[in-house]
Amino acid sequence: MTSSSSPLVAAAAPLSSPWRQFTRRFLRHRMALGATLFLLILCMAAILAPWLAPYDPQASDWMALASPPDASHWFGTDDLGRDIFSRILYGARLSLWVGLTSVGLGAIGGVLLGLIAGFHGGRVDTLIMRGADVLFAFPGMLLAIAIVAVLGPGLNNLIIAVAVFSVPVFARLVRAQALSLKTTTYVEAARSLGASTSTLMLRHLLPATLASVIVFFTMRIGVSILTAAGLSFIGLGPEPDVPEWGNMLASSRSLMMAGAWHVSVFPGAAIFVTVLAFNLLGDALRDTLDPKLKG
Repeated sequence: MTSSSSPLVAAAAPLSSPWRQFTRRFLRHRMALGATLFLLILCMAAILAPWLAPYDPQASDWMALASPPDASHWFGTDDLGRDIFSRILYGARLSLWVGLTSVGLGAIGGVLLGLIAGFHGGRVDTLIMRGADVLFAFPGMLLAIAIVAVLGPGLNNLIIAVAVFSVPVFARLVRAQALSLKTTTYVEAARSLGASTSTLMLRHLLPATLASVIVFFTMRIGVSILTAAGLSFIGLGPEPDVPEWGNMLASSRSLMMAGAWHVSVFPGAAIFVTVLAFNLLGDALRDTLDPKLKG
């Protein structure tokens, strides 16, 4: 009786949904949970910066030039008396916008090129991958500097530069998976039923690559924020008076020699913690979404 009822019990047991499996595996990463909470708070603070910032980021307090942190200015002021805490809040809006937009544009272009190269193969694959190799020949920062030097400094050109050097990495990632997926049984079955090329790529190959794309997208945001801050630091980003983390670091170079440590420490800490949080979140997503690690 027991042996005959066990299959019924097993069949009656509720199956765990993919979302529940994902949640259970993700909750095991305590550091990633902290990173996710920090990023959520940062996003909310960036959105609500006009209401949360105690001062106008461009307003100067001429009685407190480069003053250290105190009750009036939590993170101190810069050389023009502008509140650093308020400028960091507004700078978060720009840094997150640049990171998300540039990586989003790079992912769209790279995923499409990777799908085309992996699915068609032959000369199309060779042409796309040789173009990616040309971009890979330059270090990411050097390539971004060259693009901004051609287009000119500015926020939009900064986004384009960071997006361009993100395209080849997404293209190579998706192309490698498309090469192996296009010979699978379900793709061959769809092809035999008369599915078009666009249907095969977008409805059958693309969903199978999304897990890797999401993981790499998350980790790439941190790289893009760091690159954008580096470009702003050397004067190739937004205007110098714009509250952006890289600009704030650039303007603090002379003050550091005068002992105003807070002018560079707080913007630098904002960049460091944000990039670290995105990397921790990406690591957790990789461990959660990687099929090889499912047990």
